[in-house]
Amino acid sequence: MSQGPWTHHHRSAGVADDIDFEIKGQELQFLEIELDPGESAVAEAGAFVWKDASVQMTTVFGDGSAGDAGFMGKLLGAGKRLVTGESLFTTVFTHQGGGKAKVAFGSPTPGSILPIKLDQVGGTLICQKDSFLAAAKGVSIGVHFQQRIMTGLFGGEGFIMQKLEGDGWVFVQMGGALVERELKAGESLHVDTGCVAAFTAGVDFDLVKAGGVKSMLFGGEGLFFARLTGPGTVWIQSLPFSRLAGRMLAAAGSYGGQNRGEGSVLGGLGDLIGGNR
Repeated sequence: MSQGPWTHHHRSAGVADDIDFEIKGQELQFLEIELDPGESAVAEAGAFVWKDASVQMTTVFGDGSAGDAGFMGKLLGAGKRLVTGESLFTTVFTHQGGGKAKVAFGSPTPGSILPIKLDQVGGTLICQKDSFLAAAKGVSIGVHFQQRIMTGLFGGEGFIMQKLEGDGWVFVQMGGALVERELKAGESLHVDTGCVAAFTAGVDFDLVKAGGVKSMLFGGEGLFFARLTGPGTVWIQSLPFSRLAGRMLAAAGSYGGQNRGEGSVLGGLGDLIGGNR
């Protein structure tokens, strides 16, 4: 089997299933997980690509990490997923045969798939709210509120992110290319809010104003930067899906009868003045 940029074939004791995996592809990546008998992986329903026949699919309420917990426990787990915009259900893929079996998942957008072993980052990863792709069964998918952020900016909900907890492998999908930065204690980095892909629990997240009025109006970068302060690790994505979708919508508008080609001098400013934003 050809070795991709990320490959894991190591066994260790832990709570979550210590699955083997390989990530394949460059700009359009997919994740191939190899399961031993009885091992399971959990994924969003829309991520599935293919599987060996001995891998059985079951739909569970929540993220499957609650095990035999009662209904209220499972309801709480499912509710956390609902807050971050996910489905109440996840799909569990379990190898029911002998030998090895594989299941593959694909990212819905062009970009990178980042594998993280949670026990190597302190047991918790904070990431953008739609980034979870798959995980070893036993990883909890929750919600993280950036409560100090001005909640009025985000519809009164605060800045909602995903919180992935456990000790096993989790796979998160990032848009475009991925950059990893290690921040020392007190060291800060300014990042476009949409480009913050993930960070470890020790990193402090805050918003700072991005310059004066001119840069707000003409820079196209929004009103605020995310300020990330160490200690910890930060992962930055070069092309968040919201930015890609915005460009696609703008391109569709320019070809949709407005007779304003891509090279228009006005561009987005024309939309602003014309009240189209």
